Amino acid sequence: MPIMDHLGELRRRLTIIVVALIITAVVMYEATPSIVDILVDPIREYLPNGGQLVVLTALGGFTIRFKVAMFIAAIMCTPLIIWEIMAFFLPALKPNERKWVVPTVAALVALFFIGMVFCYFVILPAAFGWLIEQIDDFAQIYANAEDYLNMIMLFEVGFGIAFELPLVVFYLCILHLVPYSTMRKQWRYVYVGLMVLSAIVTPDASPVTMLLMFAALVALYELTLLIARYVIVAREGRKALKYTREDYENLDEDDD
Repeated sequence: MPIMDHLGELRRRLTIIVVALIITAVVMYEATPSIVDILVDPIREYLPNGGQLVVLTALGGFTIRFKVAMFIAAIMCTPLIIWEIMAFFLPALKPNERKWVVPTVAALVALFFIGMVFCYFVILPAAFGWLIEQIDDFAQIYANAEDYLNMIMLFEVGFGIAFELPLVVFYLCILHLVPYSTMRKQWRYVYVGLMVLSAIVTPDASPVTMLLMFAALVALYELTLLIARYVIVAREGRKALKYTREDYENLDEDDD
């Protein structure tokens, strides 16, 4: 396709995404009080005044409802967003590569939501419990609604994105961009990288949050390597665990 046709296709897909986000946000705006109640529920026991949030400005209510509506719209439209992005690149893929598109989209969506669920039930109570404990001894807490909800939404998105790591590792291995044997042998460096990633992705400075994120990523990394090993051995044999991308391409040429 000429460059202008590519740009036209990109504009069309971006338009679909933006329109879907706007329509969903408008619909969800009226439901924001119930949504806020759900978002705050895991940390309610740590809030003062019976778990009531405080809005400090007249404009605060609208701002919060708008942010929450857009956040929920983005979450609900995640499958559509991922599909439109993947579909844009679909024509560039070879026929044998296109069969991976639907499983990849499904895995991306599933991992994103698993990360959010893990954050909601495990991370939010631990993180906010620890953070609020640091204040109790010397100050009174006012549960600013905008501040608390911004933190919750950042946590949710951060963990959703971080949980996409297994898919990256899986494709690096099975496409032999990084040999499986290298991934396995260099685990110490990988763990350090995961620790740094955990510190970057978590929106607070809490060691509790960072360690929980690190533990989850390590578990996902090891599980992904196990699955990648099974797939590689099943398709190409044990010797393929040491293949580089060059080795793999040369093997394909020999077969031809």
